[in-house]
Amino acid sequence: MAPAARPTLNDDFLWLLRRAAAPLKSAPWWVQVTLVYLAARVVSYAILLATAGHDGVTPWGSGPAGYLDFINRWDGEWYQRIYSGGYPHSIPRDGNGNAQTNAWAFYPLFPFLVRGLHAATTLDWVVLAPAVATLAGLAATLMIYVLFARFVPGATALWGAAFFATFPISPVLQIPYAESLSTFLLAAALYLLITSRYGWAIPVVILLCLSRPAGVPFAGVVAVHILLRWRRRRRTPFPPREAAGSLVLLLVSGAMALAWMFIAWAATGERSAYTDTETSWRGGTLVLFKPWFDAGVQLVGPLWGPLLPVLLAALAALALNSHAVRLIGTELRVWCALYLLYLLAVLDPQTSTFRMLLPLFPLALAAAAGSNSRAYRWTVVVMFTALQIVWVVWLWRWTPLPGGGDYPP
Repeated sequence: MAPAARPTLNDDFLWLLRRAAAPLKSAPWWVQVTLVYLAARVVSYAILLATAGHDGVTPWGSGPAGYLDFINRWDGEWYQRIYSGGYPHSIPRDGNGNAQTNAWAFYPLFPFLVRGLHAATTLDWVVLAPAVATLAGLAATLMIYVLFARFVPGATALWGAAFFATFPISPVLQIPYAESLSTFLLAAALYLLITSRYGWAIPVVILLCLSRPAGVPFAGVVAVHILLRWRRRRRTPFPPREAAGSLVLLLVSGAMALAWMFIAWAATGERSAYTDTETSWRGGTLVLFKPWFDAGVQLVGPLWGPLLPVLLAALAALALNSHAVRLIGTELRVWCALYLLYLLAVLDPQTSTFRMLLPLFPLALAAAAGSNSRAYRWTVVVMFTALQIVWVVWLWRWTPLPGGGDYPP
């Protein structure tokens, strides 16, 4: 009889790892999610800190930067301006009347929340803003787990939350941007909609639409939800009180989709203040869908370029109709479809587009539910973490282009 194989050092390490992780399996779900999120943020912190140590000459300074200074860049600088001085009373324009970049492109909830906390704590922006963003990211991850757990067992929901927490652009969850706060509000709004708590969803949607531009696709999701409930009313009752509440939510969502444009108009006296400001970054007027076709032409030429957006839309449609994505429920699928359509309509495709994909977090559940294999799931986490390095080094770190400037993250 062959002798039994001797345990290796690797076997001992795995045994110790399993023993150390065993108590976590019986811990409350919120403890598990919190630990996953904190571990992901520590890894992102290390990536950001290591990249900051190799910083050179930038518009924000010269030489290696500290962590807090390094993350307070790009749009974070705009949010800090709003925190310090609010919004301009008129749209700055050049000699030809073209709008110049200004704070009206950025929504007020995040910087004003930090300003309120500053009044209560006296902590400065450079400390308080990242803290608020990081805690909002934790709230978003917890809320996303709760949302996912309506469709899949807790273990799969936890993996979905882990995919979100380690997503390639997830370092933005601890950077003074509005993404973490808006993602929490979006996840909460979707959960309240799906559970038919329309009255509670109304204030959440109002805050959501003051954090990031999400009102148009969300109003579309509410409309589809109402139509589905009305269609199924004989099998699943749709009481008049709930029907009325859902219609109020639809009206509020539609109104808030346009609210920031009207606020900018009222504050500046210029009807096109918001749209002029948004398009000042692209150097032209807003023409729906056109920037994607222009980008296709720039990438592959005039013959095949116009087909690229069509191909992207076809691939997105196939993905959203896959078996794994069907597991996430109708409302979450509709949200992903309408949000992608919204990006295709209004976004000027550039390197910031990667960051704009964060609201598609329901697809993390589809990715987690697609396979129960631990090897697959850990591979996704490792791959996402490696891509964080790519995102931070490529886009967050300033690398001057030959023509000046740099690709924005």
